[in-house]
Amino acid sequence: MILVSACLAGIKCCYNGENALSSHIESLVRKKSAIPVCPEQIGGLSTPREPAEIVGGDGRDVLEGRARVLTRSGEDVTGQYIRGAEEVLKIAKMVGAKKVILKRNSPACGFNEIYHEGRLVNGNGVCSALLIKHEIEVEASGFQNSDVTNFLKAHASRGY
Repeated sequence: MILVSACLAGIKCCYNGENALSSHIESLVRKKSAIPVCPEQIGGLSTPREPAEIVGGDGRDVLEGRARVLTRSGEDVTGQYIRGAEEVLKIAKMVGAKKVILKRNSPACGFNEIYHEGRLVNGNGVCSALLIKHEIEVEASGFQNSDVTNFLKAHASRGY
């Protein structure tokens, strides 16, 4: 079993009230091969919500108390992002997920790149950082279905 960002499965949970549908991810959920999760919603944020970015580092720094997650207007939503990441980790452990496919560039789900002051920088989102810390493999996906296709081909023998 794998976990996937709910927005990639077509659920309208992105900050702007939209989704980031990947037909391959949606197919995995429909086949009951993946469970959709949204760390922001699980952490208590509404949809739509004001855009947020990590300030002062990346997701690991947020988890270690060296950085914060702030909305565009300056509201500190760090607690919600940490709570959401912890709940996603709990779900991953509950279902035995060893792999998670998350939305690119998000302050929660971003893997290898996140937005900082409107531009992409190296770093992981809060949820990605926590999952990696607990040795759960994270992969980023977005609108590029080829990413998911390549993952599925590479892991077909594992039953994904």
